[in-house]
Amino acid sequence: MIVMYVLLIIVLIFVFYMVLPNYIARNRSKDVVKTIPFNKEKKCIALTFDDGPDPLYTNRLLDILKRNNVKATFFLVAHKAEQNIDIVNKMKHEGHGIGMHTLYHKSAWLSFPWETINEFRKGLGIFKRLGINITYYRPPWGTFNALTLKSALKNKLKIILWTVEAYDWRKNNSASNIEKILLDRTKDKDIIVLHDSGGAKGAPNNTLDALESTIPKLLKSGYNFITIDEII
Repeated sequence: MIVMYVLLIIVLIFVFYMVLPNYIARNRSKDVVKTIPFNKEKKCIALTFDDGPDPLYTNRLLDILKRNNVKATFFLVAHKAEQNIDIVNKMKHEGHGIGMHTLYHKSAWLSFPWETINEFRKGLGIFKRLGINITYYRPPWGTFNALTLKSALKNKLKIILWTVEAYDWRKNNSASNIEKILLDRTKDKDIIVLHDSGGAKGAPNNTLDALESTIPKLLKSGYNFITIDEII
């Protein structure tokens, strides 16, 4: 009988701390942005990158964007930003948007309430010391617990998700397949999520190889790349 009560409590915690808040935030909240919410004469898309900065990949990515005169938005892991200040400054100098992707990239579903609060407090503190005013946030894996949305709103952050994902973090997902997904699925007002760090070993190389050819093709198709700053 005691075991049954313990299991019931665990289930209730799971539902009310993770499942319901996650569903509401992702599907009901007006404070969570998934797509570009306005009309423009030109076709608009937002290219976003998670999990960096990474000295192995991010500089090359910035060079690709610069060659194509394209601006993107980087959702940075705070402790990585602190360790790679030169890359962060390059992003700022070249006009890219910067948002927060938590302190250590820990899933909200694996975070206790006090950990979630500290993720925001300590993460935003790091960006403040770097001279960056963070106004938007993306939770790792797009997951929420009962305090994620509340903490974001308390810190006056808009939460940004996405409409197109190329699963570029997966093992053996080739550059050609990433390109095909992006070209097949991207449409006007989409927010695209990619990764310049993390995932399977060497996975960001495939992302960068795909972007070398994909960005020029999207430009040729008439897409105008905008940053999250322009959206919110």
